[in-house]
Amino acid sequence: MSLDQLPTPCLLLDLPVLKRNIARMADAIARHPGVVLRPHMKTAKSAAVAELVAPGGGPITVSTLAEARYFATHGFRDQIYAVGITPAKLDAVAALNAEGASVRIITDDLETAQAVAAHPGRLPTLIEVDIGEGRAGVAPDSEALLEIGAALGPKLAGVLSHSGHSYAGRSEAAMAELAEIERAGIVLAAERLRGAGLTVAIVSAGASPTAMYAAHLEGVTEMRAGVYMMGDLLQAQLGVHPLEDIAVTVLTSVTGRYPARNAVLVDAGALALSKDRSTDAAPRDWKFGRVLDVAGQPSLGDAMVVRVHQEHGEVRAAEGGTLDLDRLKVGTRLRVAPNHVCLTAAAHPHYHVLDEAGRVVAVWDRVNFW
Repeated sequence: MSLDQLPTPCLLLDLPVLKRNIARMADAIARHPGVVLRPHMKTAKSAAVAELVAPGGGPITVSTLAEARYFATHGFRDQIYAVGITPAKLDAVAALNAEGASVRIITDDLETAQAVAAHPGRLPTLIEVDIGEGRAGVAPDSEALLEIGAALGPKLAGVLSHSGHSYAGRSEAAMAELAEIERAGIVLAAERLRGAGLTVAIVSAGASPTAMYAAHLEGVTEMRAGVYMMGDLLQAQLGVHPLEDIAVTVLTSVTGRYPARNAVLVDAGALALSKDRSTDAAPRDWKFGRVLDVAGQPSLGDAMVVRVHQEHGEVRAAEGGTLDLDRLKVGTRLRVAPNHVCLTAAAHPHYHVLDEAGRVVAVWDRVNFW
């Protein structure tokens, strides 16, 4: 099937690029003996992708109960559900584990830890530790860490951190420094719990930039990273992958031409692309996405989607440039590389998978929602 036969907007996945990105991260983690890569499937949300990145059934990371169920059904039973658990969800996780899965949960809340401990089901739990992101977790040197660990008792499985603030890094050295801060913090948390007589089997850290650039990972047992598989415009500027190695793009069609403002409209708007503006603070601001030709090449220069409405995207040339409107007739197919692939992909039910020649060779499902 050719791209001209697909409806627009829709999600494309370049298989050769995906495989390059997977291999690049695998090589980065292989520099650290004894450290396991636990890829985060919150971006890919696809069993077919999981087969490539975690062959043989895991380990993987998930971010929703829907993902946990879906991946367990597809044979990926070794999971960390890396969003703070609520007591209302404990029965669902325990049921999955009773059916043969090994889903570990996380918390940073003492009362929730007490609920986990009191639950009759198998609920191995990691304590979330905040090492600087400021989103969730307890400080590695806090009393709360030990209180939660004591409350969990034999259900304590380990500690977990996330260096999401590494996305603000702008050099390899800066990201390596953040990786070391995270490593030191999460290892300190593990040592304090062990010093209190508790068992800490898993010391789980990571994000794509720190997983790629960590100088050493002594004391860490596993690294979690996910967006690196697909790549996006922000990750390219962080050096996680080259700009040309963005595996996911949105196929779109020109719906109107406007010479007075040297712009075209396409049928990929806010719902198809998301409104994420993660590159607005990066060295290169790509507005709502970089526009490529139907072959995925930058033959339109640095054209980008500068404005979005629900189902409309406005494409203009980069500042100082012009679009060749003669080649952008209504119906012309283009591709948009996303700022933040996790949010862009979330709007789509499946991937149209492309081979080396740009032919559609498969359709892979995604598990969206919660």
